[in-house]
Amino acid sequence: MIKELLRYFIAYEKDDGVKLLIVKGKGRAFCAGGDVAAGVQSIYNEGWKWGADFFRNQYVLNYIIATFMKPQVSLLNGIVMGGGAGISLHGRFRVATEKTVFAMPETALGLFPDVGASYFLSRLPGFYGEYVALAGPRLDGAEMLACGLATHFVQSNRLLLLEESIKKVDTSNAFAVCGIIDQFAQQPSLKEHSSLNRLEIINKCFSKSTVEEIISSLEQVASNLADGWVVATIQSLKKASPSSLKITLRSIREGRTQTVQECLHREYRMVCHVVRGDFSRDFFEGCRAILVDKDQNPRWMPPRLEQVHGEAVEQYFSRIDDPQWDDLNLPTKRSHRRNIESKL
Repeated sequence: MIKELLRYFIAYEKDDGVKLLIVKGKGRAFCAGGDVAAGVQSIYNEGWKWGADFFRNQYVLNYIIATFMKPQVSLLNGIVMGGGAGISLHGRFRVATEKTVFAMPETALGLFPDVGASYFLSRLPGFYGEYVALAGPRLDGAEMLACGLATHFVQSNRLLLLEESIKKVDTSNAFAVCGIIDQFAQQPSLKEHSSLNRLEIINKCFSKSTVEEIISSLEQVASNLADGWVVATIQSLKKASPSSLKITLRSIREGRTQTVQECLHREYRMVCHVVRGDFSRDFFEGCRAILVDKDQNPRWMPPRLEQVHGEAVEQYFSRIDDPQWDDLNLPTKRSHRRNIESKL
């Protein structure tokens, strides 16, 4: 699917007859992300290079979407998680509905929010991006709109009408496209239990320097405030991979001052270390426990946050010393995209 999308995006950018792109899911979800279990099995069968090539193609697609010259309208009806966020949230218009369910649950799998998530999550209000990246909560359409992940909210029963109206537009002018979506959009209310109603707590706790301090701060809040959301957040953090939590926090913090190109370049180094199992096998263990055996009891190594030292975290951000490996080379000029096309 990634290779097909790459072909389409490259072809449509050059085609003067294509004014804009509408991206939507087929069925009940927009896109629930990659088939992680199948991917891990392929890495076992083919070796780490298979995983590196898979993520390389995915990140190149993310970058092409982020720098696409024509408007992209993503209709986020249903589940949009992981890789599904990568093929939509980098686009110009992101339309959520009352059926939208968004999450980046990678830390529970021994991975980290990638596909450029360190770019788009780090730009959320306050320290909300750290919360979404580390705890992996599910956000609804109203929350996506309120925090800026979505640009519009439209009732799902009006999406077909919206799509038909957009198709009639014979322009790549983003303001004109926005004007049409605005005619269908509304301003939904946040539910009482929404995490965005706890932004003061999130900013206080998730602004801390380390994951240990974040959890300690949340526990202090829980001791003084009977709030199920705080308890659930602490539980999510304590169940996640300690290594994943630490590299994720650093990734989001670095992403705040980086371009999308720099974020993807760094994330590629990180994910290659993960699929090679250089410093931890948590990704493979998380896949086993959550997706294959489904015992929901991953045995993380190291098992505790205090055992994941700074030097270990630092290694995830380094180049890989292997003749088969190269840094991510993103197409900085439009002409370079022909080189990508020739390799597909």
